[in-house]
Amino acid sequence: MTQPIIEMKDIVKFYGEVKAVDHLSLNIFHKEVFGLLGPNGAGKTTVVEILEGLRKADAGEISVLDQPVPEKLDRIKQKLGVQLQITDLPELIRVKELLVLFAGYYNHSLPVAQVLEMAGLTEKKQVYTKHLSGGQKQRLALALALINDPEILILDEPTTGLDPQARRNIWEIIKNWQKAGKTILLTTHYMEEAEQICDRVGIIDRGKIIALGTPEELIRKQNLATAIEFELSENAENFDEKLFPEIEEFYRQGQNITAFSREPQKILVELVRALDNGSLPIKQISLRKTSLEDVFLELTGRKIRD
Repeated sequence: MTQPIIEMKDIVKFYGEVKAVDHLSLNIFHKEVFGLLGPNGAGKTTVVEILEGLRKADAGEISVLDQPVPEKLDRIKQKLGVQLQITDLPELIRVKELLVLFAGYYNHSLPVAQVLEMAGLTEKKQVYTKHLSGGQKQRLALALALINDPEILILDEPTTGLDPQARRNIWEIIKNWQKAGKTILLTTHYMEEAEQICDRVGIIDRGKIIALGTPEELIRKQNLATAIEFELSENAENFDEKLFPEIEEFYRQGQNITAFSREPQKILVELVRALDNGSLPIKQISLRKTSLEDVFLELTGRKIRD
């Protein structure tokens, strides 16, 4: 990473007396997939709308492709691709016709056939948009964002409402775009998505960036307890957590126990020993690694959809 392709310095945005963005600073670099994560009302949509030129910051400095925002916004928009919400797509037009229409808005655009192929929509080019599935509409929205061959793509919740397979198809398209040299800023409610496709993520809460780094860095930095999950046999007596001093907390639901510890290896050794000598009848044991969802909950005190 060298010179940032997007620079935001000390950005402030008010809605009346509510400070939606609170002295936020953020750099995004060339060919990076950057995920902006935050609970509802955290300020992430406002940040994206400021970058897109839909809203004006009350204070701070913004630069995109070395051009100031909003002063050079018209020039920037020629190199910016913004994803529409699928609910905004017109229904009484064919896929190819819509792409041709959007291509006419720009000084430079990619061949429609190439964009159809990149989005996996070649076979649907003559289909009316209202007849597309949810996943196909989402891919069309992404294709429209790509039609002007932008250097930067801004994707707001690109996989919301899709089934797991359709979501993974979108992930593959995004990674292919990155390989083609695009810089991608996305917002998402899916922590697995952020872990899978984002090079770095920023967690925003109450208008401030409260954590920034690769998913792996954030997970490691928080040093959260690992979850050890195991199921006791039906004839097992009460589980005495005092026999395992490394357990920081645990929850029991029927015969299923989830214990949390920063020393999971020691607990696993003790559990296996108890299983061998018959002192604790256990059906199965599993280890669940700390996830970005755990980090998010620890930092914000809220789940991503709260």
